[in-house]
Amino acid sequence: MQKGSASLQFEHAPLIMGAASIVGKKEGEGPLGTYFDVVEQDDMFGANSWEEAESAMQKQACELVLEKAGTQKEDVRYLFAGDLLGQLIATSFGTVDLEIPMFGLYGACSTMGEALSLASMTVAAGYADQTVAAASSHFATAEKQFRFPLGYGNQRPFSATWTVTGCGAVVLASEGWVKNRKENDGCEGMGRKPIAKVTGITTGKIVDFGATDSMNMGAAMAPAAYDTINRNFVDFDRTEADYDKIITGDLGEVGRTVLLDFMREQGRNLENVHMDCGIEIYDKNSQDTHAGGSGCGCSATTLCAYILKKIQNKEWKRVLFVPTGALLSTVSFNEGQSIPGIAHGVVIESAE
Repeated sequence: MQKGSASLQFEHAPLIMGAASIVGKKEGEGPLGTYFDVVEQDDMFGANSWEEAESAMQKQACELVLEKAGTQKEDVRYLFAGDLLGQLIATSFGTVDLEIPMFGLYGACSTMGEALSLASMTVAAGYADQTVAAASSHFATAEKQFRFPLGYGNQRPFSATWTVTGCGAVVLASEGWVKNRKENDGCEGMGRKPIAKVTGITTGKIVDFGATDSMNMGAAMAPAAYDTINRNFVDFDRTEADYDKIITGDLGEVGRTVLLDFMREQGRNLENVHMDCGIEIYDKNSQDTHAGGSGCGCSATTLCAYILKKIQNKEWKRVLFVPTGALLSTVSFNEGQSIPGIAHGVVIESAE
């Protein structure tokens, strides 16, 4: 199953049996608005604080994905989930009532790639029949923790991105479990056909080019995306022509330009095959999000609402999903540290 220096190719590919996406009002007004399962008009989600709102959103997304996959929480062995907040409080408070054994993850905005990678590895290795991978972010909680309180009304440079209010979650299951369930219960794999399958992963490494501008995270993350994509090509002996889409998480307009320039220097042209979730989720002409979207929920909701539908409908047969993360905190930034980046690659293919 090991490929090259940083990748795995699964002999028995984990099946994605369900996907759920919940977003806020602003995201629902964007180009992907009709694809999301739930567009909540109240960004407080009926809670008393922004942090409680994100927890409520994550709980709702996990419950919805179990329903859509036709399975029960008792049948899920492990939950892999995370968010942007200190000590993962959105996840720990949001998923406590699910009572599913949980691995809390922090990969900044790359968390959905990390969760999907680990959940897939666990299923492929036979350590679980079913797992759930989820990640969330909320504009107000992220601004409060990493930048300024909303009431401060600070101006944002054009290189800045807008944190997505959203949560995405998927259910993964082993081929054997789905087959046994179908044979024993007479149902088509938990009552549902697979949406897609995860055939491989490329785990990213921390890459630090010395970026120090916290309002330009796209530039900080682009080198990590470049490194992971190149490593995927080498490990799997592939090129950009082997993918229908190569999809980064939230580089935005600035980070995309940097990535494409880096790839051109290596003789690779990703112009037509590359897509960035942060660019797709908002309308740059009407929504005033500057460089685009960001946050754990950016790639997670775009994956669950849009990308997987394209694969399920066979419009795309194979994609390289590469969520990107800027590994900074208020502590490191205020101490003058640079902003390292990381990106995790997940190869997702049609289930048929």
